[in-house]
Amino acid sequence: MTELVRTRTELAAARAGVAGSLALVPTMGALHDGHAELIRLAGTLADAVAVSIFVNPLQFGPAEDLDRYPRTPERDLELLDRLGVGLVFAPGVAEIYPDGGPAVTVDPGPLGALLEGASRPGHFAGVLTVVTKLLGLVRPDVAVFGEKDYQQLALIRRTVADLELGVRIVGGATVRDPDGLALSSRNRYLSAEQRQRALALPRALRAGADEGPNGAGAVLKAATEVLRGIDVDYLALRGVDLGPAPGAGPARLLVAARIGTTRLIDNVPLTVGPG
Repeated sequence: MTELVRTRTELAAARAGVAGSLALVPTMGALHDGHAELIRLAGTLADAVAVSIFVNPLQFGPAEDLDRYPRTPERDLELLDRLGVGLVFAPGVAEIYPDGGPAVTVDPGPLGALLEGASRPGHFAGVLTVVTKLLGLVRPDVAVFGEKDYQQLALIRRTVADLELGVRIVGGATVRDPDGLALSSRNRYLSAEQRQRALALPRALRAGADEGPNGAGAVLKAATEVLRGIDVDYLALRGVDLGPAPGAGPARLLVAARIGTTRLIDNVPLTVGPG
């Protein structure tokens, strides 16, 4: 039976009753099969699983979709109950930011100014601040995040290491629909025609990854060809730590693009140059 708590006091009492290790899966709700896979993964890593549901205003820019971000609380709770999640923390904004907003936030550093950070100033400061708060409130042994938000995952790992937060961070592989589109709560914004156009993103990433043995230039050229006619924000080849792309070895190919008014991101792992 899933226990739903909404306040810090209720959370502290529920956390005290957890026997053994605890895994946390932070979410913004509007849960889908990608979240379900993260929760299943969390269940293999600890004795109990907690899920947080909180649409964090601190990570949305003034012109972004905070007000229309999908919210499906009843459906979310039904799914979490079916998945056997023991604890759900679903606070309101005032519970997380009781003073109206934090006076101290987490600076994401140089990596936070690249890629998503360049397109969405302040986004990662908001993400890292709320994640740090959630880790402090829930006190999990391990926390699970999706690789679809790869830069976010890299920054959370860096934050936990640099600030000595003592939580193991695990990334869960991107989950895709049969047509290849990465699962995202924002996919529901797409019309049928827009969804077909959005499939250029996973096709471009696959095309780029296939050219990995031929070097970085071939990777970017192949992906760029597939993205012709798409409003691309960025297409980038980086190291696995999001540093410069290696001349040879493991790397990550990342893309962000707008389909209509919907902004989508995706990425894939690949190997560049002679394996």
